[in-house]
Amino acid sequence: MLKGSILQRLNEAHRGDEKPLNLGVYYKNTLVALCHALEDFILESQQSPPLMITAFQRGKWYLEEADRYGDIAKKADRIVIMAASESGFETHATSQQDNVDLIHLQPDDPVGREWHLIILSPTYTAMVLCQELSEADYGKQKPQEDLERKFYGFWTFEPKLVRETIDIAIDHIENYRPDLAEMLAKKARAVNSQFNARRRDDIDAVVSLVVKYLQASQENLHQPETAADHDMFQELDNNIVSNGLQAFLRMAQLLDRTDVNNPMAASEVTAMAEAMAQLLDLPAWQAKRLHLAGLLHRVGLPKLTRNDRNSSAQQEILQREDSLPKASVLRVMPQLDAISKILLHQREAWDGSGIPAGLAHDDIPLESRIIGLLADFQQKMRAYQQYAKDKNHYAQALEDCQTLAGRRYDPKLVEALNLLVMGLQQGMSLQTYQPKISGGMWLINSEKIADSSTLSS
Repeated sequence: MLKGSILQRLNEAHRGDEKPLNLGVYYKNTLVALCHALEDFILESQQSPPLMITAFQRGKWYLEEADRYGDIAKKADRIVIMAASESGFETHATSQQDNVDLIHLQPDDPVGREWHLIILSPTYTAMVLCQELSEADYGKQKPQEDLERKFYGFWTFEPKLVRETIDIAIDHIENYRPDLAEMLAKKARAVNSQFNARRRDDIDAVVSLVVKYLQASQENLHQPETAADHDMFQELDNNIVSNGLQAFLRMAQLLDRTDVNNPMAASEVTAMAEAMAQLLDLPAWQAKRLHLAGLLHRVGLPKLTRNDRNSSAQQEILQREDSLPKASVLRVMPQLDAISKILLHQREAWDGSGIPAGLAHDDIPLESRIIGLLADFQQKMRAYQQYAKDKNHYAQALEDCQTLAGRRYDPKLVEALNLLVMGLQQGMSLQTYQPKISGGMWLINSEKIADSSTLSS
């Protein structure tokens, strides 16, 4: 990681943190899809104009996107573009717009090896922060095509990280344009002061668009002709699929971190789901589905409805899933079809009084019954712990669930939950952790992960 680069400075600031940066390797074709999705959301959005800071490495990469950035500039408050100066870089029409600023990077500037897109809006935040691998990093496996170039870094929607990175970028810009840096700092403070919780709607739409663009990139991959081509095709394909999953996992993390009353919901439900899978002696593939369903159970709540506020990406999903008018946003990704169905039915009730389909008894997928019970139990447990200050919050939350056994919950699963609570009361600890998002392929790389079969409890 190049010393003095924006990525290196951010990483250094988080060295030793309990939650370090989720760094990974990304192919250029994946980053193109990610950035285009984030940029095009600005074009679609009717929200407040965002502040954007980008790094293109070289002027020629900016020139390939300059026309797009001319349209984006009409919707953005301010755009700052950092790149090494090249012929035509400064004279393009987009560069002449009043709200577009160019920073000509010096040849020895480490940011000249980075690819950044940082977006700060009053309703959402997003960024891609990467650094191209060096020749030494590539070794003998140098890319044969431009889209096979590799970058090391991460991307996120998390407001705290985006704000921190904006400050680092502004500090770097000050070396070139102190006046511009001062203005950007004021704009960033103004946006931060306006930031509010309405971003959930925007994040839903951004994630849908990211996955849609990644899928389009996947479909455009050249089919392999040789064994070597096949290996590269598989790597590119896996990188794209992994990033689609990352989009939802990052969204799940953001939902938890912005919930001050219950910031550990996903990790605790996931830990309990793993324990429940052991108690029920479920096969490994089903335990794996429960793990992923636990991480995504808040994202998977059926939330979308037909209204004018939905983005075109959301409307497209809903039209495709007409038989499920409350389809989860997860259905946009085919590899998560089984998980989407599990989470779509997590609000069903054992007696048939639940939503969205009114399923009853064993017609409700087993994993849906488990996640629905555990999600409710976890919320009740935290509520008793925080608000009622009940030292026996496990037992109180269990009692609430037992009262609804046979109506809301599967009675046999409530019995299994009782065993789990007994273990917790006797000192058993649950391993709650945040998954390494950049390495998330293992969560869906299974022949049976999309199996729609379920087991009776």
